[in-house]
Amino acid sequence: MKRYAAAVVLTLMVSLPTSALAHFGMVIPDTSVVSQKTGKQVDLALSFSHPFEGIGMPLEKPAEFSVVMDGHTQDLTKTLTPIQVMGHSAWASSYAVKRPGVYHFVMTPTPYWEPAEDIFIIHYTKTIVPAYGGEEGWDEELGLKTEIVPLTRPFGLYAGNLFQGVVKLDGKVVPGAEVEVEFYNRDGKAKAANDYLVTQVVKADVNGIFSFTVPTDGWWGFSALNEADYQLEAEGQKKGVELGAVLWVEFTKWQG
Repeated sequence: MKRYAAAVVLTLMVSLPTSALAHFGMVIPDTSVVSQKTGKQVDLALSFSHPFEGIGMPLEKPAEFSVVMDGHTQDLTKTLTPIQVMGHSAWASSYAVKRPGVYHFVMTPTPYWEPAEDIFIIHYTKTIVPAYGGEEGWDEELGLKTEIVPLTRPFGLYAGNLFQGVVKLDGKVVPGAEVEVEFYNRDGKAKAANDYLVTQVVKADVNGIFSFTVPTDGWWGFSALNEADYQLEAEGQKKGVELGAVLWVEFTKWQG
C-alpha cells in the first residue's frame, strides 16, 4: 500500500508542468525607447502572470509604483488605474518624459498569497527605458529589497545578444542565485516543445552574476528568487515569503 501511495505521489509530481511554479511580476511599457518619433508619453501595464503561457493572476493595487531618473524618485502610485491583463485585474499608468535620460520604472506589489505553494510572493519588478539619446545610469542600483542590476545595457539589444546581470538582496550579491527566464508570449504564437522550455533557469556565479543568450525578439523577464528573512500571516499561521527580483528587457529583431 505504501509503495502504491508513493507511486501515485510520484506520478502527480511528474505530470505537473514545471512552469506551474514560475510567477512573474510584469511592468511592460508600450515602447522600450522614447524618441521624437515615439512621442514623450510612455504607457505602462503592471500585471502578475505566467507570461509564456498567457495565464494571468490577479494583481492587487501595488504598494508602490515609481520612476527613478538620475537618482531622483517620483511616486507614481496615484496615477495607477485598473485594467485587465490576461483576463485578470492589473494596473495602468502613463508618464510624460520631458528630458533626456534613463528612466527606471519600479513596482513594489502588495504581497500575493499563493495557497498552492503555501507562501507569499513579492516581486520587486522593474523595466528601464532610455529617452532622447540619454544612456547614463542604466546600471544604477536602486536600493530595493532585492533587484537585478544589469551588467549589459538593458536596451538597444538584438535577439541573440548575451545578457548579464547581478542579483542583489539587501544590497549584497547573492552567490549561486537561481534566475528564471521567460518570454512574454503576448500573441500566444510561440509554442514550447516541452515544459522545460516554458521557464528556463540559469544560476548566478559566486559573484551573483548570471548570463543568458536570448533566442528571439520580444520582451523577456529575468526573475531571481530568494527567501525573505521574515514571515507574513495567512490562515492564522506564519508563512514564508518568496522575494523576486524581476527585470524586463526588450530585444529587437535583426533587420540586416
